[in-house]
Amino acid sequence: MICCKNQDVPFTPAGENVTRKVLAHDGKMLCAEVHFQRGSIGAMHTHPHEQIGYVVSGTFELLMGSPDNKRIITAGDTYYTGPNEPHGVVALTDGILLDVFTPQREDFLK
Repeated sequence: MICCKNQDVPFTPAGENVTRKVLAHDGKMLCAEVHFQRGSIGAMHTHPHEQIGYVVSGTFELLMGSPDNKRIITAGDTYYTGPNEPHGVVALTDGILLDVFTPQREDFLK
């Protein structure tokens, strides 16, 4: 069992006006808390991991599949992204996303 105290985890840069905390993880899963300032962008990208995102706070424009497929998501909303599916976000307000990946994101651990 792994217990991760959020207050003990440092922020790392994850883009312009975006920071991330890598929380509990093992070889099969990883949980990350991502903080966005209003106007910051999580650019469209893909990765081989499955991902579930949960909006902790704020309002985001979620881009899924193509830049034309947009949805507005707010606190309490979730989304799923399959392996290699293009996706990204634009922070319409300051906000926090909680992302869970399987398998874990090795690139986040470097």
